[in-house]
Amino acid sequence: MQVSEPMDDEINLLDLAITLAKHKKLILGAPLVAAIVATIFSLFSPNIYTADTKILPRQSPSGAVSADIKNPTELFVEMLKSRMLQNEMIRRFNLQAAYETKTPGTTLQALSAATTVKVDKDGIIAISVDDKNPQRAAQLANGYVDELQRMTQLADVSGASQRRIFYEKQLQQAKQSLGDAEIAMKQLQEKSGPIQLNAQAEAFVRASAELKSQIAMKEAELGAMRTFAAGNNPDSIQQLLEKLREEFSRMDAEMVITAKIPEAGLEYIRKTCDIKYAETIYKLLSKQFEMAKIDDAFGGSVVQVVDKAIAPEQHSKPKRSKNILLVAVAAGFLAILWAFITEALQNVKIDAKTQTRLNTLKNYLRWN
Repeated sequence: MQVSEPMDDEINLLDLAITLAKHKKLILGAPLVAAIVATIFSLFSPNIYTADTKILPRQSPSGAVSADIKNPTELFVEMLKSRMLQNEMIRRFNLQAAYETKTPGTTLQALSAATTVKVDKDGIIAISVDDKNPQRAAQLANGYVDELQRMTQLADVSGASQRRIFYEKQLQQAKQSLGDAEIAMKQLQEKSGPIQLNAQAEAFVRASAELKSQIAMKEAELGAMRTFAAGNNPDSIQQLLEKLREEFSRMDAEMVITAKIPEAGLEYIRKTCDIKYAETIYKLLSKQFEMAKIDDAFGGSVVQVVDKAIAPEQHSKPKRSKNILLVAVAAGFLAILWAFITEALQNVKIDAKTQTRLNTLKNYLRWN
């Protein structure tokens, strides 16, 4: 047994060699013919050019993107793949004529198949467009960015204009309130004359003014959140604001009871707090208004172009050499497989015993 196994292996290898030699014309000819056919086919296949552009969701100075959009990258990817945006691309670049398609539906399918949108680990969105014309490929890639910009402005994703108008109106009101508070203080001083406060009263003034400033900041934050961040929950800020107001009322009552300040002095302290409150509101709104103006100056743009598409010089498809090699290898493999199957069937015919068993199997496989 130990001697016969190597002999069997040698016989099997010899049989393989005989089979390959017997069908050498098929095994060698099939890859050659397949390569020639693939070459002819690839020569008649049009060159496809791929243009790429990269964009990044822009973080506005006022944090508009992070405040208004939970995940801007995912949103922009969905917008780029949306039927509305692609239909606008078809209309803008007259793609039904360019693609020589018969219906808008087939044109939309062709554009979708030619477009690839991917996001890398840094959050950069890459847009790739395939086309027979390199210039049109670049125009389409850049067109996606233009249409995304337009859609975000129409949908008011950033809300830049609305924020600017909102803060402008609020700032005008705050300026009027500050002016009124200053006039009220001036009238009080003209009526009561110079008011001298003791150390305890001065401490109350500073503490009350600081607390009033905190209330002003929280009120401004709450107002902005309710106006521009409807998806967020302002309850926590509202609760904190109520606590600050309660503390201010408690401090005001304590000031009346413990500080023994005359009525004119109390009125002076309250007017001082009113001015401090109005000043804080005015400064906060001035800052928000300036940032909103910067946002609006960008035209509400919420994407930044990292790399603009240019017309590619080299085609990306078809990869002729690679395709021809793959076709030749596949044809060679199929030819070898066909040779072994053919040889096995011939051997079955020679082997009478095997032929009988094969006929028995055929009989069992019959339905009647």
